[in-house]
Amino acid sequence: MSASSPDISELEAVSDEPDASGADSVEAAGSVTAEPEPVEGQTAGDTEFDLAAVIAERDAYLEDLQRVTAEFTNFRRQTMKRNTELVAQAASRLARELLVVLDACEAAVSQGVEGIEALQSQLLGVLSAEGLTVLGTVDEPFDPGFHEAVMSEASTGDGQDAPVVAEVLRTGYAWNGRVLRPAMVKVRG
Repeated sequence: MSASSPDISELEAVSDEPDASGADSVEAAGSVTAEPEPVEGQTAGDTEFDLAAVIAERDAYLEDLQRVTAEFTNFRRQTMKRNTELVAQAASRLARELLVVLDACEAAVSQGVEGIEALQSQLLGVLSAEGLTVLGTVDEPFDPGFHEAVMSEASTGDGQDAPVVAEVLRTGYAWNGRVLRPAMVKVRG
């Protein structure tokens, strides 16, 4: 080769060296930008559109998660309420079945059978602690929600206009505020 023609390896070495101004070196190393480099066939506008789509999708998933969480909380609350009501209903059913035993105890006490008072008071104590209330006492105002009037008598003329329970023929019971059986009473007035 002649001395005047440059060697190819020297040309490549010269072209790899940075320019004296340094402007080409920044472009050759790649510029640092906030936007990712577009994929083949994509422009910078498409990348921004994809980012907006991802954000919208994220927000939609977040809204779905919040909705499902609220629905599950409501479902759990309703299930707990339903279970509590079922337990209360089962307990009231048991109390209703035990009214026959209480009636038998009351009849035995009225006939003078000894030893029944303790059993009756113990059964009433246990059921009262769980929510049983005895309805129907003499001289209380008549309430058709709690009393069943089967007989009536004229008032004694003491100026009392409101009907009053004169005699309790069969004791009534309520369970946690709900009437299991109204008291069968004789009303005065």
